Amino acid sequence: MPLQETQNNDLKIITVNIPRIDAAVAIRFKDAMRAATETGPNHIVLDLSNVCFVDSSGLGAIVASKKQLADGQQLDLAGLTPDVAKVFRLTRMDSVFEIHAHVADLAPRAAG
Repeated sequence: MPLQETQNNDLKIITVNIPRIDAAVAIRFKDAMRAATETGPNHIVLDLSNVCFVDSSGLGAIVASKKQLADGQQLDLAGLTPDVAKVFRLTRMDSVFEIHAHVADLAPRAAG
């Protein structure tokens, strides 16, 4: 599963490098997220700027990734493309996740 991890002080950014999170990749995505969030800072941002499609299985895998975090860990989302943002709005998952327009918006927080 092509996830790219970068860490900046108290922030871990996980960038998804595939255009779709759907039924075909949902289980692998969830497993890769579990491995990526086992260590490192408690504040994690999932960068979805390369993802243009999320189906119900993909959405479930993203939610499962949040639920499988350890106590004290936080998963935010960033860089939602218009179609992906629409899925989060329609399912009201935009009220479950803190969503940032761009990963760069978090740079001041990461530097502090």
